Amino acid sequence: MTESNSAAGEGAAGPSRTIACGGWYALVLVALTNAMSLLDRQILAILAPAIKHDLGVGDAEMGLLYGTVFALFYALFSLPVGRLADGWTRTRLLGISLVLWSAATGLGGLATSFGLLALSRLGVGIGEAATQPAGTSLIYDFWPKHRRGFVMAVMASAIALGLGGSLILGGVAAQAWTEHWAGGSAPLGLKGWQFAFLVAAAPGFVLAAFVGTMKEPARGAMDGMPAPADPHPFRASIALLGGVTPGLHWIAMALRRAKAAAFATNLAALAGIAAVMAVLAVICRGLSARPPLPLGPVTVDAHSLQWGVIGFGLFVLVNLMQRMRADDAQAFRVIAGSPTLIMAIAVGTLQSAINYGMMAFNPSFLIKTYHLSMKDTALQFGLLSAAMGIVGPLIWGPLADLLHRRLPSSGRALVALFAMGVSPLLSFWTYLSPDPTTFYWHFAIYSLVLTGWMPPLYAIMYDQVLPRMRGITASLYLLTMTIVGMGIGPYAVGLISDATGNLTHAMLTMNAVAIPIVVLMLLIARRSARDEAGLRARA
Repeated sequence: MTESNSAAGEGAAGPSRTIACGGWYALVLVALTNAMSLLDRQILAILAPAIKHDLGVGDAEMGLLYGTVFALFYALFSLPVGRLADGWTRTRLLGISLVLWSAATGLGGLATSFGLLALSRLGVGIGEAATQPAGTSLIYDFWPKHRRGFVMAVMASAIALGLGGSLILGGVAAQAWTEHWAGGSAPLGLKGWQFAFLVAAAPGFVLAAFVGTMKEPARGAMDGMPAPADPHPFRASIALLGGVTPGLHWIAMALRRAKAAAFATNLAALAGIAAVMAVLAVICRGLSARPPLPLGPVTVDAHSLQWGVIGFGLFVLVNLMQRMRADDAQAFRVIAGSPTLIMAIAVGTLQSAINYGMMAFNPSFLIKTYHLSMKDTALQFGLLSAAMGIVGPLIWGPLADLLHRRLPSSGRALVALFAMGVSPLLSFWTYLSPDPTTFYWHFAIYSLVLTGWMPPLYAIMYDQVLPRMRGITASLYLLTMTIVGMGIGPYAVGLISDATGNLTHAMLTMNAVAIPIVVLMLLIARRSARDEAGLRARA
């Protein structure tokens, strides 16, 4: 899209104050898609003890499966599908994605080795990559700006529903199957955790059929910035994938006749990233030596795999920003020219490192610390986390909207600051509880506070860009958050747990990340309104 086209679109009409026809139906279906995404993603957490026993792996390897392996392909493919969401039919894209990741989840039910389970997680990552870019872009074209805090609260509640549902469904299904076939004659020799993967895969196919019934809203009309049709969305999407994938991106740079300085910058970034990742792999190997992992016909060092994947993802991020600067100068100016947006991405990434690090091992913590069964953990903790995760955002989202109306310059930021500043303190009070009953009471308060960060932060972030850029902005955020947050958080907890033998202390250590989060949120509160007001000038 050219600058002149954008300018013409922006001046066409004023922002709408009413919900578009079909907005509530779309919100329910997109929210359920988010819930299904988290269910299929998070089910690994409750099944981790059984998988570790059957496959003979440790916490660090489970962190790899939960975070790193999933994160690489989720992050990489979020870029082309994010671009596709900015130009193609988003309802169709969501439906196809649901089918793909549900099939990949079912593949996990057939896995008999670490390699096959890693392949399943890889497929889930690719399929789920479209969820947030397409879903966020779609919903923002149904709902007016002043209601988007509520919209993001519903999305956050759906995420909690998927998280709690993954624990309940996974734990109950796995234990019920194991108990029923205790004699060892289960059909196809399936273990309980394998059966749970198959059960989790089934609802996604049904939901995909309903998603296909949604109408596609007019892009940008809700904001008074209607966007012209994209004549070649697939071509642009494939070009973006080739332009950011390491190796292929050099061919893309040559085809567009990039200057020597651009190649030099790219190679220097690659060398720097490779050096840092190599050092980190050596340090981690010294902290916790792990046996080689079997991946098909070869074995690999777990720590080298971890930091190799993180380095790959960071290099993709470098390639993305270089390509955006060369091919879409307007988007680059809008995104890179907003300090608020950059800081919001950093905050979401750091908070995700804490959240995913804790979520990956919550069931293991409860089973190990309080000697609970998988079924009891699934029902008790799953129901509690789902309930608090649903209630919390529905309180915080409207509250953020209310404060935004009364304090336009900082209302939403103050809500996120409170949630992310207070919750780390509450986590110590929670995870050092002497018994499970006390833990659950403390966790309810901790979770209620923690859920306040996402709705206001996301509303701040997406208000910093033009409607046509929301898909690629979501992809940029997902790439950074997934590689650094999801990719490092669970692995770091698993690494510290293996090295010290204390899972509780490993989980609580992640709260040190809250210090830079608070500093950045204070800065966002000071300048978010100023940067949003400068959007049209940047564009």
